[in-house]
Amino acid sequence: MKSFLIAALLTGAAFVPGITPVALASEASAASNIGFALYTKSPSPGTLNAIWMYGINYRGPGIATGGPKEGFAGKYHVRYFYESGEFSDEYELVIEKNGDVYKASWITKGKLSAVGVGMVVENSLAVGWRRVDD
Repeated sequence: MKSFLIAALLTGAAFVPGITPVALASEASAASNIGFALYTKSPSPGTLNAIWMYGINYRGPGIATGGPKEGFAGKYHVRYFYESGEFSDEYELVIEKNGDVYKASWITKGKLSAVGVGMVVENSLAVGWRRVDD
């Protein structure tokens, strides 16, 4: 009954003048500036293996090299590829740790390209990110 009341209130709120209805999930994700990356430690010290996605249309593997031997925080050179194996992008990736939260910055030619936040989940670093407007 409680779920029904909440659904009824939310449905009714969509028709109140001055309140903009929420976009459908498929519409929002198609136009979103949201990405996700999962980094796992490689057997090779200072290297992270990545899987990434951007919106609903782009995804693939990646590899970050040149980082620290321990932990995730540090500076890396990262190369991303599409699922087809075709090259996508490369960045300088800076991962900073603050308590149990991580901040990630992707830099191209000295300019900030994307920012994200993440946390360690089952020995991998999970990061949500977005591109930074020019």
